[in-house]
Amino acid sequence: VQLVESGGGLVQAGGSLRLSCAASGSTYSITAMGWYRQAPGKQRDLVANISTGRGTTNYADSVKGRFTISRDHNKNTVYLQMNSLRPEDTAVYFCYAEGWSYDYWGQGTQVTVSS
Repeated sequence: VQLVESGGGLVQAGGSLRLSCAASGSTYSITAMGWYRQAPGKQRDLVANISTGRGTTNYADSVKGRFTISRDHNKNTVYLQMNSLRPEDTAVYFCYAEGWSYDYWGQGTQVTVSS
């Protein structure tokens, strides 16, 4: 499985960005997809994920009500709509996919929120 992310960038506080993650390869083996983020000097933390079956979503408390994860089955793509962005949302965002035996990761995309 290969994951390609897009949509990061620089935005002012209160603004919005949408991240995309397109999966290719053995996508039939993916059971869930989502996003982690990692700020400088901090650990990588889960932001949100969505199951490929029922579409069950899960969010970190810090982004609930501001971020929305969604999927497009036909395009094997997951999106992260990020609204009301805050400086503390600044991080590298990594797309990931849970497979039957392995987890897969994208290369990461930088999101910077200026105050």
